[in-house]
Amino acid sequence: MKLARNILIALVAGVLVGLVLNLFAPGVFVKADQFLFKPLGTIFLNLMKMLVVPVVFISIVLGTVGIGDPKKLGRIGMKTIGYFLMTTAVAIVIALSIALVVKPGAGGGFETEGAVYEAQEAPPVADTLLGIIPTNPLTAMAEGNMLQIIFFAALVGFGLAMLGEKTDRLKLLFEQGDRLVMFLITFIMRFAPYGAFGLIASAVGSQGYDALRAMGLYMGVVLGALLVHSIIVYGGSVAVLGKRNPVWFFKNFFPAQVVAFSTASSAATLPISMKTAQDRLKVPESISSFTQSLGATINMDGTAIMQGAAVVFIAQAFGIDLTMGQLLTVILTAVLASIGTAAVPGAGLIMLAMVLTSVGLPVEGIALVLGVDRLLDMVRTAVNITGDAACAVVVSQSEGTLGEPDAEGATPEVETV
Repeated sequence: MKLARNILIALVAGVLVGLVLNLFAPGVFVKADQFLFKPLGTIFLNLMKMLVVPVVFISIVLGTVGIGDPKKLGRIGMKTIGYFLMTTAVAIVIALSIALVVKPGAGGGFETEGAVYEAQEAPPVADTLLGIIPTNPLTAMAEGNMLQIIFFAALVGFGLAMLGEKTDRLKLLFEQGDRLVMFLITFIMRFAPYGAFGLIASAVGSQGYDALRAMGLYMGVVLGALLVHSIIVYGGSVAVLGKRNPVWFFKNFFPAQVVAFSTASSAATLPISMKTAQDRLKVPESISSFTQSLGATINMDGTAIMQGAAVVFIAQAFGIDLTMGQLLTVILTAVLASIGTAAVPGAGLIMLAMVLTSVGLPVEGIALVLGVDRLLDMVRTAVNITGDAACAVVVSQSEGTLGEPDAEGATPEVETV
């Protein structure tokens, strides 16, 4: 909450400073932007981009080890993974559709001269799929070819899972590497308020009111997509597949959503999320512990929605029309990226860099959305854990182990946690 408060303060301060300088002292803004705003933003962006490859590789390896555990690779595991992949793909389609209709990045008058970008024709989707397999994984890492890195990481994770105790020391090394990377992300996020201030002040100061309005549209697109996805996809799956009242589901799971909104971390919310699902939604502990723990790693529908909306927003801001092939590539890459997104605040921005790279858009475009991302991160984390709980309900119902609601389906009052 302290970090969220500081970023919010930095965001408001950056907007005010940028607008004031844009309106009343444009000459001062030029100097301030050159020696203060842009350096702050560039330093923070480079720190994030520096961690893209290690975050993706380590997260995918450990996630695959968990999925590939022979004890978990069964009927429940397949249902869980299938649900997560399906809802993530639907989430991206919803975000892309709303963004293409609303056009949040069009007409903003964005200043993009500093971005290095050369328009290129997107390769066919078939070539993209065939190119997933790397001939040299080290080259893929050096070049930042994220799809190839994900494939190789998943293969390594599968091998570690199949070898079992023979590779315990190597698994421990990856776990320790994961702790290190998570520490570095948390450490770098301490600089997020300064980066947010610099980036937003530079963006608003150089672009003025039109840019601020466009950013408001972007926020509206993301929040709208999150709301639609939660009600239609999660609520619909609970009603149709889980055979429970969606209102009962959302009302009883609300305490965990509040914690998720406050922490902006699926991992930090996991204990109370599991307890809420077990006590209030009547999900058995065995299914809750597996489904929700796995979901905290690979189910990032909220992050996928952000990535889909941000890609369209950035493309429109740079005046680039995305082809159907590029949109399909965004869907494929964002699904894989959501699986590799670490369950910590701010990691979604690192994954956004990967999705932008997959369709040849400038990573510098992240500067346009960074200032409001922390606010959106809080909402999409609540959506992420809601999807984990919805999956737990659906899987439990399909296994015939879901407990009956209190008072024969009545909606009990939500207690204070």
